[in-house]
Amino acid sequence: MAHTDSRIASDIEEYLAAHQEKSLLRFITCGSVDDGKSTLIGRFLYESKLVFEDHLADLENDSKKDGTQGDELDFALLVDGLAAEREQGITIDVAYRYFSTEKRKFVVADTPGHEQYTRNMVTGASTADLAVILVDARKGILTQTRRHSYLVTLLGIRHIVLAVNKLDLVDYSRGVFERIDQEYREFASELGISNVVSIPLSALRGDNITELSGNTGWYSGPTLIEHLETVEVDDDGARQPFRLIVQWVNRPNLDFRGFSGIVAGGVVRPGDRVRILPSGAETSIASIVTYDGDQLEAVAGESVTLTLNDEVDVSRGDVIAAAGDPPSVADQFEANIVWMSDDELLPGRRYLAKLGANFIGVTVDHPKYQTNVNTLEHVAAKTLALNDIGVCTVHFDQPIPFEAYRDNRDLGGFVIVDRMTNATVGAGLLNFALRRADNIHWQALEVDKAARADMKRQLPLVVWFTGISGAGKSTIADLVERRLHALGHHTYLLDGDNVRHRLNRDLGFTAADRVENVRRTAEVAALMADAGLITLVCLISPYREERRMARDLVASGEFVEVFVDTPLDQAEARDPKGLYAKARRGELPNFTGIDSPYETPENPEIHIRTDGTEPERSAGIVVDYVLGRLGRH
Repeated sequence: MAHTDSRIASDIEEYLAAHQEKSLLRFITCGSVDDGKSTLIGRFLYESKLVFEDHLADLENDSKKDGTQGDELDFALLVDGLAAEREQGITIDVAYRYFSTEKRKFVVADTPGHEQYTRNMVTGASTADLAVILVDARKGILTQTRRHSYLVTLLGIRHIVLAVNKLDLVDYSRGVFERIDQEYREFASELGISNVVSIPLSALRGDNITELSGNTGWYSGPTLIEHLETVEVDDDGARQPFRLIVQWVNRPNLDFRGFSGIVAGGVVRPGDRVRILPSGAETSIASIVTYDGDQLEAVAGESVTLTLNDEVDVSRGDVIAAAGDPPSVADQFEANIVWMSDDELLPGRRYLAKLGANFIGVTVDHPKYQTNVNTLEHVAAKTLALNDIGVCTVHFDQPIPFEAYRDNRDLGGFVIVDRMTNATVGAGLLNFALRRADNIHWQALEVDKAARADMKRQLPLVVWFTGISGAGKSTIADLVERRLHALGHHTYLLDGDNVRHRLNRDLGFTAADRVENVRRTAEVAALMADAGLITLVCLISPYREERRMARDLVASGEFVEVFVDTPLDQAEARDPKGLYAKARRGELPNFTGIDSPYETPENPEIHIRTDGTEPERSAGIVVDYVLGRLGRH
């Protein structure tokens, strides 16, 4: 164990009961790469007598083989478990370790220092109460130190320990320590952090970790473990209004229906009135069920199953909240976004958001600004790249119960997931709902899409032609419209080049601008479908996700994807606009097929190969398909 107690031998039950009553502190270690985070935690475990003899023997062997400290023990190896971590001498994944002392239990997350693994640092910080930010005494405050400090502030951590490590390598200099301490406090004050405790350390030598070191006689503050044992971290969860996010609808038999989850705030008791969100239905608590039986109350942090006195509709992801003080419900917000992907944010693209137990669609607008982590200056930005932090407007596909992240992490935080790869690409922290969401509503109109289409005696359709430049999209689409028009159908052709002259003239050809080009055009096409028209859209539209977005904007059965397929060499040989030649010379960056990808349709309604089919024949295939759709209407 991390400490000795006579009750372990004399009265183990009394000891275990006392151990259960200890408070728990969750903290993270973070900072720049190679500042000694893993070494510090390894030293913690070693000094706390948490390393068993066989593990210590393994550590001695591993230190000789993989260590970085010569003949001495490399304590980082107690934490860096991945082979790649040992080979490179860095932390890649988040490593969690559990230990206790006579006064407290601890969960510590060792988070990576490398910029490319900042996403893992955010994961570790999301549940922590305190952050130990390490600084190499030789290097001082670095960009990654500032980035991590800004992130822990965003993530709601208000207690900071500035651990000035490797002081042994600067001869335990008081001047070096005080200079770093002053510089950090100036930066922390700009972030609004007031609870900073600075401690001079040598994680490798053990200075000021569990006992005050004689090498720093000028230091009279607490040791690191002493501070961690005594720091008072406000647990205001019980003082918040009651909230529970439903993780599971528990229905083991016909006689029992409960709703399981972790209490995300407040206290709940049988008989309390609650509201189900987002539906707004009200009922009261019948019972609080746990593995050990029913209990009279549940508080923040407890996992329980609630039963209700009325048969109301409750689903996974819903929030059960105090009826007298429920969270708000909205679908548009200002949020802080931490971008975690090598691929930049594409404003206007539909991603998935993981909120509580639900995945729902989300769109992120162009950033209002990006934050420079060194100066905290707000910088103009069109998108967010890896490790960028910005403020954006986000739009969810449906209203969600929420609270600002600063008030409730569970109801104010979400993860952004790429719909195609299922990779986590960002994290979001809600600030507030946009008032325009309350002020803008769908206006009921007497003349609807069905009436407009009936007058035209046709089924509204969006016929979407996609393919690389030079495939023949515009030629085929023009022929299709001419034939449909001759047959008396009401049509309109939105050609990619034409819309860029007016509607989309402000857009270039970056990935973000291509997404916005498709989004705007798709919105116009949906409006034209609402007018009862057969709308032909002719765009390269290189990304599957944006073509899926365009399909989702219209009713089922009203979207026809036409893949105009031709080999790249044939499209390049045609090159009617000379674009491929410019791209090959490097004069036209981000050109589809050359230095920008084209994602081929997976299940298009029509697939035309123009290398073996004349334009008139290709157009006939499309017209026949459209007429078949109209005939089935």
